[in-house]
Amino acid sequence: MKIKVTATQFKSIKGDKEANINKALYLSNLAVSQKTNIILLQELFQTEYFCSTKNLKFFDYAISFPDNRIFETFSNFCKNYKIVMPISFFEKHENNYFNSLVVINSKGEISDVYRKSHIPEGPGYNEKFYFTPGNTGFKVFETVYGKIGCGICWDQWFPECARTMTLMGADVLLYPTAIGSEPQDPLIKSKLHWQNVMIGHSAANQIPVIASNRIGEEIEEDVTLSFYGGSFITDHLGNITKEMDGKTEGVITNEFDLDLIKQYRQSWGNFRDRRPDLYKKICDF
Repeated sequence: MKIKVTATQFKSIKGDKEANINKALYLSNLAVSQKTNIILLQELFQTEYFCSTKNLKFFDYAISFPDNRIFETFSNFCKNYKIVMPISFFEKHENNYFNSLVVINSKGEISDVYRKSHIPEGPGYNEKFYFTPGNTGFKVFETVYGKIGCGICWDQWFPECARTMTLMGADVLLYPTAIGSEPQDPLIKSKLHWQNVMIGHSAANQIPVIASNRIGEEIEEDVTLSFYGGSFITDHLGNITKEMDGKTEGVITNEFDLDLIKQYRQSWGNFRDRRPDLYKKICDF
């Protein structure tokens, strides 16, 4: 089976959810014109990246699943164009708040929630203030275009996440992202490190990886973050086949033959030769 997968990136408009959703729909329509099957939007695309500071007012950005209008909007879009889309959102569930994601399939049906497993904390990325660590475990979603594994941003730095989703049957791995400058040290340039980690996941698991990042400068109080874009797609060998720059809003699309990729993964042998009996030591540290 051949599929087309798209990554998007854009600059979020501060305080204007409607405009950001419209941007996401505009780019998604561009992807549809390229006959894509799966569209990946960036992390928390409805708003600015509010985690740069700690401010109680941003808890008002959280929404409940599934009764928020955004889910109906993208469900109708996916159904109309027979598209699959992971939708990242700030979730309020009972007394907890999560960085979450659902997958909408080509019939407009909405999956169970995946909640971000790994929550970062550092200057400019104060996610532990807002988000409870996910309680869903890793998830792989069955679609008409194959099985897709979805992590969220910081999840992408952990090989255990990528390997687990591949073992669960994922055909492609998708990571919505929000990453840029480090306000405590402007000399830190993490873009290549960010890409290289996911290239390693791709090559080690013989699986395509798609990452969608935001772009633009975002300022909140005395904190400035410059998101570096660089959204990209790898093939199953870890080669970057498509990549965006750090300034341009738009889409990139790549076609994959999932049957050929499965054959390659089977022939390479590293899943056959795994030694899970030796890996339990990881849990001792």
